[in-house]
Amino acid sequence: MTAPVTSTAAGCAAPDQAAPLPASLDLEKETVITGVVRSEAGEVVPGAYVRLLDSTGEFTAEVVTSPAGQFRFFAAPGNWTLRALSRHGNGDTAVAAARGINEVTVTVAA
Repeated sequence: MTAPVTSTAAGCAAPDQAAPLPASLDLEKETVITGVVRSEAGEVVPGAYVRLLDSTGEFTAEVVTSPAGQFRFFAAPGNWTLRALSRHGNGDTAVAAARGINEVTVTVAA
């Protein structure tokens, strides 16, 4: 038997991307890539699929943005690409992530 999911985003089993960071998180040792997906007009994009790709372009993880367009990944320091796929279009953003919180905006275009 599996534990029930108590918080979902966009009606799927994805974790709540807007939830506060865990109190036990040590930002001197861990890397968090967090941000918002926006349309070209600057509007937040809920329900977008955000993929985390490593420095070679290989798929690593995927989350669904919150109703406020938010996403979050826990990753290793290094060079990553964020790829957002949505009904508003798609967009890529490169990020050189360091330990701590790395805030990013991904803009999608048709």
